Amino acid sequence: AGFRMTGETVSQVLERVVSTRVVPRSITVDHGTEFQSRALEDWAYRRGVPLDFIRPGKPVENAFIESFNGRLRDECLNVHQFASLAEAQAVIEVWRRDYNQQQPSSSLGNLTPDEFVGQRQAQQIVEEALCSG
Repeated sequence: AGFRMTGETVSQVLERVVSTRVVPRSITVDHGTEFQSRALEDWAYRRGVPLDFIRPGKPVENAFIESFNGRLRDECLNVHQFASLAEAQAVIEVWRRDYNQQQPSSSLGNLTPDEFVGQRQAQQIVEEALCSG
């Protein structure tokens, strides 16, 4: 049986993410069915997060995720043959941790993604405190 990402699944994952991080100002998405779902629309409305849809046929408008997807394929998915879903999840998790915690990116000022997120969260908290006080 295949795995299909649904809007409900996306909403649940986003809820887990925002429980440990700052709620994003917006989320850029393509026109996949999981992003055009009522479940995701409801989640975004409840959280006050605008969904910014890229124009159809313009993946360059979401270049960061397109780059990430290519790197995931090249460095992980295309170099492993997975015997099971559990094995795939374990291998991808190791790759994800390395990517987020060990691999600095020039597009992020030579910070790792985790370091970049930490700086952005701190900046957002300060900005929100200044705006509310």
